[in-house]
Amino acid sequence: MPVFRLSEEKITFPNPTLAREDGLLAVGGDLCVDRLLLAYTHGIFPWYNPGDEIMWWCPKKRFVIFPKEIHISHSMRKYMKKHEFRIVLNRDFADTMHRCRVKREFNEGTWISDEMEEAYHRLNEEGFAVSVEVFEDGELAGGFYGVSIGKCFFGESMFSEKENGSKTALIVFAQLLEKNDFLFIDCQFHTEHLESMGGRYISWEEYDHMLAEGTGRGLP
Repeated sequence: MPVFRLSEEKITFPNPTLAREDGLLAVGGDLCVDRLLLAYTHGIFPWYNPGDEIMWWCPKKRFVIFPKEIHISHSMRKYMKKHEFRIVLNRDFADTMHRCRVKREFNEGTWISDEMEEAYHRLNEEGFAVSVEVFEDGELAGGFYGVSIGKCFFGESMFSEKENGSKTALIVFAQLLEKNDFLFIDCQFHTEHLESMGGRYISWEEYDHMLAEGTGRGLP
């Protein structure tokens, strides 16, 4: 299956179902707000190493968390009962995204480059990218950022400043999304950590149907 090359002048994507088995769909283009919104409403997202050409992905099986299915382990329930938590949205988007970058650079390397930080900050200014932070007993414990369109949330990266920080942030945020009738949290790729919190695979057909409903994109 070929990988498509995008133009910087024309904001289009090939049909998402034409992605390779590993999920790679296209290269090139740019990270302008309109292109990013078009990408996310069709299940496509950028992911590439700093300094490389932009790579666009659309896995055919999607790993998601349904807000009502967020799993809270017995140990986490005990932990959360012992502390007071407060969730804050968009406390400081740039700071939260940069914390995610620094944590990943230290542990395993990161795709979050200066270019990505600038692009998602523009998305945040337009009201589509969101940072989520949780304070534990008055101190910043952890958080993450992602893209929110309609009733769909697309998670990007997480950080923890305290034990269980990002885990607590995801639990509290999922509960908030459930109250507001969000359809899913798109995890993009599988991790054992997210699976332990209730993440599971769904088919492309199921995902795309919910995506069209949740973003208001309309079915093709």
